[in-house]
Amino acid sequence: MRRPELDNILQTMLDSRPEVSDLLFTVDKPLQVESFGELKTVDFDPALPRLTPYQTEMIALNLIGENQWHIEDLLRHGSCDAAYTLVDKARFRINIFSQRGNYSIVARKLNTEIPTLDSLKFPDIIKHLPREKTGLILVTGATGSGKSTTLAAVLSEINRTKPVHVITLEDPVEFVHPHHMATFNQREQGTDFDTFANGLRAALRQAPKVILVGEMRDRETVKIALSAAETGHLVLSTLHTIDAGQTINRVLGMFETEEQEQIRARLADTLRWIVSQRLVPKIGGGRFPMLEIMGSNLRTQETIRLGESEGKSFYEIIEASQSFGWRTFDYSALEAFEQGKITEETAQMFCSKRGPVTRGIDNIKKGRGESTSDISSLRMKSFQETVRGQDKPVMGTLKLK
Repeated sequence: MRRPELDNILQTMLDSRPEVSDLLFTVDKPLQVESFGELKTVDFDPALPRLTPYQTEMIALNLIGENQWHIEDLLRHGSCDAAYTLVDKARFRINIFSQRGNYSIVARKLNTEIPTLDSLKFPDIIKHLPREKTGLILVTGATGSGKSTTLAAVLSEINRTKPVHVITLEDPVEFVHPHHMATFNQREQGTDFDTFANGLRAALRQAPKVILVGEMRDRETVKIALSAAETGHLVLSTLHTIDAGQTINRVLGMFETEEQEQIRARLADTLRWIVSQRLVPKIGGGRFPMLEIMGSNLRTQETIRLGESEGKSFYEIIEASQSFGWRTFDYSALEAFEQGKITEETAQMFCSKRGPVTRGIDNIKKGRGESTSDISSLRMKSFQETVRGQDKPVMGTLKLK
């Protein structure tokens, strides 16, 4: 297979559906794309009803190209990450992995246009993130929830407003930032460094003010990131966690029990923000980002040091600080429902606590004058109807004196 043939396949897949986010190549399945969160089959000429092992392997090798690092990684560990550019059209983050002796490929389409915080239409509290000078900022969520897009928007704001040196460690580089006020050096794993821990350790000697770490994957990376945050750097990174509380627990869980007390103290001092994201179906098509946002105050620092307890959970701390712009997923769900962006079912499905959200939805519907129940035309039975419904006369069961 030659590159023009591969590019033609990728272009056909991109054009097959609106809002394509991922391209999938799997043995015994046709070409597939993910559109609005659902897998769709791609019609191709000549027809490809089922991909063969040979076809997926040829596509994989062409996507990797001549990068010996990725080939060795694939053979040694069973998977590898790479990047591929469809000239003047799109860039992809590629993951190639072995399954049942065959190769499968998932190509995530990357946005080539760098977003801004205003274009994302996030709450104004998000604009506090690029204003931080030191500390640790974590953006969390499932794969495909928009973490990289949010971080790119934060870096874009730093680029626009601060004359600082920014180093990014990515796997692979997703958004290519031009030099504006800031100076960017973007390094890619497998090409410019081998592991995030080694890349981060080297970054401390490269005089940055801002460091982006693509993902906190292991204990060593977290340790070095905390050290960087403690020594006057602003460190941004991601974790695959669903909310603020789980994020803290995931970081602590990377360490042995005897280390956790010290890590709690360091994390309490350095953590500035946790932004968790969930992409949910939007009314009229597309997806809408629901956010949970937790900052740092005396209550969060104390809870990180001592652990959650009754009345001192991270959920309750965020809820108590909603007047400062913090928000839980439940608040975001109710706000999106009230604004007509998501349905009642979506709000209940993607919230954290269904009970409070259901009551909140009922209050919103009451305020609109809508019914809050499917049950209608209720009335009380008369005494005569009750008597007629008995097997025996009611009076027969009474003892009269």
